[in-house]
Amino acid sequence: MQKERWATRIGLILAMAGNAIGIGNLLRFPVQVAQNGGGVFMIPYFLSLILVGIPLKWVELSIGRLGGKYGHHNCVGMFEILGKHHLYRYMGILGLFIPFTILIYYNYVVSWTLGYTLFSILGKYFGLISREYMEAFLKGFQGVEKNQYFSSVIPSYFFFLICLGLTLYVLYKGVAKGIERLAIVAVPLLFLLGIVLIIRVFTLGTPDPSYPQRNIENGLGFIWNPDFSKLSSASIWLAAAGQVFFTLSVGWGTMHNYASYMREKEDIVLTGLASSSLNEFVEVIIGGTIAIPVSVAFFGLMETQQIASGGAFDLAFVSLPLVFQRLPFGEIFGAMWFLLLFFAGITSSVAMGQPIMSFLQTDLGFSRKDSTLILGIVLFILSQPVIFFLGKGFLDEMDFWVGSFALVLFAFLESIVFVFVFGMGNGWREIIKNADIKIPKIFYYIIKYITPLFLLIILLYWTISEVPEKLTMIGISEANIAYVISARLMMTVILVTFIFLVWKMRKK
Repeated sequence: MQKERWATRIGLILAMAGNAIGIGNLLRFPVQVAQNGGGVFMIPYFLSLILVGIPLKWVELSIGRLGGKYGHHNCVGMFEILGKHHLYRYMGILGLFIPFTILIYYNYVVSWTLGYTLFSILGKYFGLISREYMEAFLKGFQGVEKNQYFSSVIPSYFFFLICLGLTLYVLYKGVAKGIERLAIVAVPLLFLLGIVLIIRVFTLGTPDPSYPQRNIENGLGFIWNPDFSKLSSASIWLAAAGQVFFTLSVGWGTMHNYASYMREKEDIVLTGLASSSLNEFVEVIIGGTIAIPVSVAFFGLMETQQIASGGAFDLAFVSLPLVFQRLPFGEIFGAMWFLLLFFAGITSSVAMGQPIMSFLQTDLGFSRKDSTLILGIVLFILSQPVIFFLGKGFLDEMDFWVGSFALVLFAFLESIVFVFVFGMGNGWREIIKNADIKIPKIFYYIIKYITPLFLLIILLYWTISEVPEKLTMIGISEANIAYVISARLMMTVILVTFIFLVWKMRKK
């Protein structure tokens, strides 16, 4: 089988940026800012970016490029190289389990953004002038309840099939002709839509003169003016570190995969910085300028914080559609917002699917066509409980254990293996090999000591503060307990299946 490579460097950078830029950049970030003290959140955020995010990005890219040198395109083979023992392959399974399991439900969430793009163009939700009505509209579309807006889950299912088909088509076309071409189109369009929306935000002024305090300036001030008295809060620091960790898509296994298609002589230092900078522009500038300031301008600061407490979906699919209805040409701006989310989501969906494609092709020996077919069938089947049990906590349970806890666990384990098993000296030489720019030597010590310690603190905090409550299902209604247990069972079966396949492959 011919070895796949990225066709161009700009395509590689855009693909890595698209990998990292997801719905969370535009929704989770503003919600985290609003929930954690506004501007004070940005101080630990940028410190965490320097101490955890960028160093871990370099670590994963170096692991991926090293693995690609030996024909490994997923973490299973890469970790055996790092640990120099076949047992480390089983640690690398997390680099398959995490992106695959997240993709099961993430693709469905992305399909909502495509649906709402069309609903905005058609003005389908226009006229629903309260949060209660918009919540009912969203639940009807998701199939959580039947109401006057949607009588079944069929419309949502239709958009889900479109997103699944598009993801599989791009994966079938391969790295250069599929993923890279998607990134070259989607990422610039994402930036263009974001910039247009930012310009519209800055021209809003004070939408309602009877509430002069409700304006864009106060919304931006909430994000960028820190209250230093809150800087001693440990929860804000941990939330900021966690957000940086998620936004760069480290700990997923996807960056390793993308880097494995680089040539050995190619730089990872400047490439990593460039893709991270694009990601941060989307998150901090676009994500930080649109959702929260607009919400403050129309609803006020206190209600915006209440909206943020309801989570990212409430902000995106309930509150902002109310804003679009009050804007001239709101149908167009609403469509642009949801299309922006769609581009961010679909590039991440493709990135999550590629490690599994590489495993099926290079490790299990399937053709690209058969690998696409297998992945599509399995994703389709496993997505059904996510779709039909959405209101029962099925998705939320998967998102906590895989989309939150497992990410930090994997990142911590890989940092330990990279630094203390592979050896920091070897690791540092791998990072700086063929680098286009020189990294200050201080990052040698940051990667060796501070990054693992940061990750350990986050992991311990979640293990102590949230895991016991999750395990005992505190706050879960009796009617939903069976569905939560089913979600855990499905995740366990997926993990055991990957372990079995890797064991079988090793034995063969």
